[in-house]
Amino acid sequence: MQLTTVFLAALSAVSVSASPSWISGDQVTIKQEYKVPGDNPLYFCDDPAEDILKIEKVDLTPNPPKPGETLSIKATGDFKQEVGEGFKMHLQVKYGLITLINQNADGCETIKKGDLECPLKKGEMSLTKDVDLPREIPPGTYTVLADVLTEGGSKVTCLTAKIAFHR
Repeated sequence: MQLTTVFLAALSAVSVSASPSWISGDQVTIKQEYKVPGDNPLYFCDDPAEDILKIEKVDLTPNPPKPGETLSIKATGDFKQEVGEGFKMHLQVKYGLITLINQNADGCETIKKGDLECPLKKGEMSLTKDVDLPREIPPGTYTVLADVLTEGGSKVTCLTAKIAFHR
C-alpha cells in the first residue's frame, strides 16, 4: 500500500499544470545499479537493502507514460514492518532545472486520496491502479523524487525517475 503513496506522488507531479516554480541547483542523481525491477523508469535513490518497503516489481503501461492516455500501474512489494501514523513523504518535481514542486506531505493524508488508510500493515502487498494523465502536460523532461520516511526517520523507500514527454 505504501507503493500507492509513492506512485500517487509521482503521478500527481506530472499532472501539475500551474504551480509556482523557482530555480534550484539541487540535482537528483540516478544510479543505474539501483533500477527498480519491472517495466518502468523508476530507480531507488540509493541501496534499498535497509528500506522498510522491499519493492519487488513495478510495471507501467505505457512506459514511458504519455500525455492524454491512461497510465496503468501494477506493483508488488513487501513491508518489513508496519508503517503507522506520522510517516512523511518528501516530493520534488523538476522540469529541467526548474523546480515545480518541493514539498513535504503527511503520508496518511496522501494515501487517503488513493482510498487507503493508516497504518500500512506488515507483509506482502500488491497494487493495481489506472491514472488518466492530462493531455496538457508540456513536452520536456521531468525528474521526480519521492522520499518516504517513518515518523522516527527510518527510510520506507526513496524513488526517483526521469520521464520525457513528447508531443
